[in-house]
Amino acid sequence: MSASGFVSVSVSARARRVLDSLEHLVSGLGTGILALVALLWLAVTAVACLVGVGLWLLPSALHAVRAVADRERARLSRWGPEVIGPPPLPPGLRAAVTDRAVRREVSWVAVHGVLGTLLGVVGLTLPLNAAHDLSFPLWWSLVPESAATAAVGWWTVRDWPGALLVLPMGVGWLAVILLGMPALARLQAWPGRRLLRPDAGTDLVLRVAELTATRAAALDAHATELRRIERSLHDGTQNRLVAVTVLIGAARRALARDPALAVAALDRAQDAAEQALAELRAVVRGILPPVLADRSLPDALTALAADCPVPCEIDADVPGRCAASVEATAYFAVAEALTNIARHSGASRATVTVRRRGDRLCLTIRDDGRGGAREAGGPGGPGGPGGSGLTGIRRRTEAHDGTMELASPTGGPTTLEVTLPCGS
Repeated sequence: MSASGFVSVSVSARARRVLDSLEHLVSGLGTGILALVALLWLAVTAVACLVGVGLWLLPSALHAVRAVADRERARLSRWGPEVIGPPPLPPGLRAAVTDRAVRREVSWVAVHGVLGTLLGVVGLTLPLNAAHDLSFPLWWSLVPESAATAAVGWWTVRDWPGALLVLPMGVGWLAVILLGMPALARLQAWPGRRLLRPDAGTDLVLRVAELTATRAAALDAHATELRRIERSLHDGTQNRLVAVTVLIGAARRALARDPALAVAALDRAQDAAEQALAELRAVVRGILPPVLADRSLPDALTALAADCPVPCEIDADVPGRCAASVEATAYFAVAEALTNIARHSGASRATVTVRRRGDRLCLTIRDDGRGGAREAGGPGGPGGPGGSGLTGIRRRTEAHDGTMELASPTGGPTTLEVTLPCGS
């Protein structure tokens, strides 16, 4: 890369950092104002406690503090490592007041209400000052003399030399923004990351609980899959084979007395055997399709799309192979999604996009149907009640430490995004 190109990339990266920092500061200003309101309510409640009335107001004040703290946790989680919230407020006034998490939230409200609001105002003021001073030579002569001052208002400008002298101040403001804005954003976020984070060991406890839940979901999904295979073999293939046996017996008995009937029975037996073989192959493909083991995930998905009644386009760019369990889960997710699209969506077209981004395998299944898809247990959409197929996709995905997101507004389109860890 040339020197000019490198400088351009550096300036662009710095500009993005500054814009991100400004966004953080402005959003922090919002939670800072809410923290001031909660702090004021807490102070009024504390004063009212001196006459006994505040004891009735204290639970509402603590809930207000918790609500503002949760908004700050969500804000910080969007800009960096997730900040996990504490358990719900303990029952009973004494337990709530003495709870360690509550005390830390009250401390954060006091600090962020003052410091966070102040830093947010500073962060919002700096760009305004820079824009004011950088553009000052363009408009200073058009305003009254009392308004012809620099952003800090140190002196009144009465001539062009004075107006041009304001311009370097605008450059100075711009330098302060480029160099100091990220530091201001970090300083504003510091009390929240310090006081609102969970106690030591909470992350581990939550992680153990999450792994326990996903393991249970994986076992349920495995049991459901075994029941599906057993039902397919019992209700389909087994019945076909019984029919083959009966027809062959009938043909054998009719062979001596009426060869024509025997031939007809053998023809029906052959048809039943071919149907049983086709159903058996379908069951095998549902367990682990041979094309997935022999070739690759894109090839297996292409075969799925070819069998889908709805026209489906596969856009897969997956260099190398992922773990067999990851590819099988991805295949199952796409197969189940395409089945739902064919049965319930009324779509005329579907697309499946597969990308490998770092150590994640990302699937996006989109259709132009009527929308309203819901998981089982959720409210039904236009297609009826929530489907267990989507729940099965979520269980399999979470068993791999993956994520599933569904967006299906009424009227469509429907987008299903599945992300699976697949190693580096």
